[in-house]
Amino acid sequence: MPKKPVSKPISKWGLQIDKTLYEFVNNEVLKGLTIDADKFWQGFATALTELTPKNRALLKTRQLLQKQIDAWHKARRGATHDAEDYMQFLQDIGYIVPEGADFQITTQNLDAEIAKTAAPQLVVPVLNARFALNAANARWGSLYNALYGTDAIPSQTPLVEPYDRAHGDKVVAAARAHLNTAAPLMNADHKDAVAYSIADAQLVVRLKDTTTARLAKPEQLQGWAGDAAAPESILLKTNGLHIELVINHDGLMGATDPAGINDIMIEAALTTIIDFEDSIAAVDAEDKINAYRNWLGLTLGTAEARFSKNGKKITRKLAPDREFTGIDGAPLTLPGRALMLVRNVGHLMTTAAVLDSKGDEIFEGILDAFITCAIATHDLKARGKYRNSREGSIYIVKPKMHGPDEVAFACEIFAHVETLLDLPENTIKIGIMDEERRTSANLKECIRAASVRVFFINTGFLDRTGDEIHTSMEAGAMISKVAMKSSKWIIAYEDWNVDVGLACGFSGKAQIGKGMWAMPDRMAAMLQEKIAHVEAGANCAWVPSPTAATLHALHYHKVNVFAIQNNLKGRRRAKLTELLTIPLDPTPETTTLEEITKELDNNAQSILGYVVRWIDQGIGCSKVPDINNIGLMEDRATLRISAQHLANWLHHGILKKAQVTEALKRMAEVVDKQNKDDEAYRPMATNFEKSIAFQAACDLIFKGRTQPSGYTEPILHQKRREFKGK
Repeated sequence: MPKKPVSKPISKWGLQIDKTLYEFVNNEVLKGLTIDADKFWQGFATALTELTPKNRALLKTRQLLQKQIDAWHKARRGATHDAEDYMQFLQDIGYIVPEGADFQITTQNLDAEIAKTAAPQLVVPVLNARFALNAANARWGSLYNALYGTDAIPSQTPLVEPYDRAHGDKVVAAARAHLNTAAPLMNADHKDAVAYSIADAQLVVRLKDTTTARLAKPEQLQGWAGDAAAPESILLKTNGLHIELVINHDGLMGATDPAGINDIMIEAALTTIIDFEDSIAAVDAEDKINAYRNWLGLTLGTAEARFSKNGKKITRKLAPDREFTGIDGAPLTLPGRALMLVRNVGHLMTTAAVLDSKGDEIFEGILDAFITCAIATHDLKARGKYRNSREGSIYIVKPKMHGPDEVAFACEIFAHVETLLDLPENTIKIGIMDEERRTSANLKECIRAASVRVFFINTGFLDRTGDEIHTSMEAGAMISKVAMKSSKWIIAYEDWNVDVGLACGFSGKAQIGKGMWAMPDRMAAMLQEKIAHVEAGANCAWVPSPTAATLHALHYHKVNVFAIQNNLKGRRRAKLTELLTIPLDPTPETTTLEEITKELDNNAQSILGYVVRWIDQGIGCSKVPDINNIGLMEDRATLRISAQHLANWLHHGILKKAQVTEALKRMAEVVDKQNKDDEAYRPMATNFEKSIAFQAACDLIFKGRTQPSGYTEPILHQKRREFKGK
């Protein structure tokens, strides 16, 4: 790809700012705000002067601790691991900090979607405008569509197009069965309903035997739309989430439904993370501007996505609020969109979009904080078509932090932003991703460092596994990825997160979250398995799509998360020694060639399938078919695990470099075939030496042991820039 001409940067306040970024901020981000461009950039430059050396010092601490841990393991190689000795060592070097007295978080002005209601949470790449709009609109989802269009209800034969009535009848039956659980009638069954109406502020259900029934819990009725005697919809509520029965006797489903129910709308993804991090490929000013512009459009309510689907031209916009009549007869308005949170990048990466006085790239996380929060200020000033935070808060999810000092530093960045933008103190809230080992081990103190800002903690078990492997790289060969999922440390990790969050007063105040369901096409399995996140006491958990959010919401209808949390308060199910258990294979020499080959091929195929889209097409998150052609949602976290696992096995002699190279070449052919119908795809197997994507995959493995914390970003960014000709 030919190198694009680069415009001369703007040199002001000791900075060299990409001209297009400078103009975008001045003409679009700051438009309508009270701060002028000179004040913004000068304040930003001043903050950089103070924050940059602190950022560098924190990264040096990471390096120093890792060197000490590496040396400790090398000195004891071959000896039996002593957990108590290991714990003492980690305390002596400051990896584990002293735990202070108990405390409760004091975060103020949190929206109800964060503090009061348990529900699914979406994560969506900001660079994909269509997906971002879909995610923001995923607050409400069609249960009929979610059940009909997935494997949630198995079908032994292909569905008849355009509509399979027999399968549709199964969908209706399943939905009615769920209503019996979520909003039961007194001594009656929703499947026997032939009419729904409102009388005396109560739901009246006429049954096929001509009798009537009422809700077992009358307070579940929240309102209706249309004429009370023959409503267009009925609004119910269970465990804080709304359910809307849409009635249309002329609709596709309603025409054959005795009660005329044409659909059931589920309040699903109450919160959506607009992601600037793991799910996008943003390596230069051009990419960053596109990301910031999409976030600005979402904030102002002007974002649109135009596309064709089934031969029709569609324009996607943000959904309006939903209007009903409340049970008191007064108008009732419910938000039509999810509360949008923003995930900035972490403390590690730098960006050439702005250079400092020495000509060095500035830290990307600092740039993200200032610009994404400046954009969010439009919402606080009510300049958008819709309100996002009705409590006047900005929600920033901060990933990949290592320990309390790094959390405190993120809060310091936000304080600088608030000063520059003239925002009240602690307007910017922080979501702490519990996805690095040092943060897990010191979670209570990490929360303390942000106790006036924190709005969530979330287990990112994918990145956490990558860091687990990298931190203990010198300890020995690790168990397989499959075995890792049921290892002692990860079980303790998932419990530890909930235990600490509850002890710090999160229940009813902030979110305790769980990680992603990575198989978007396996909804039947998700319905069976992901309820475990709710039963564990998590009041939000990540899902890969609006459809998955709709189906996962059913779990929150069945389980009262806050009741679960009350039962768990004061109970510590996990111990720090278990959390720090190293997942070593006790007998790596007994691993068979068949087992080694299977692990190698799976990892190699996964790495290549993701990296080729990242490097060649700039796609940071996508559904990548695995070696068995099962679509898995892949992002940099899954890549980090695969690359670190192979790097570990290479380092400890389970694999040889030639063996890995041969597997990569074989799997490149597999990936090429899997992508043969993609017109934008560039095959790797036809020219390994010139395929930048293939070389990136090789570097991620062969240089994986020396990458900071085992992160994939430095190599990916370097190779993507090379592909773009920069």
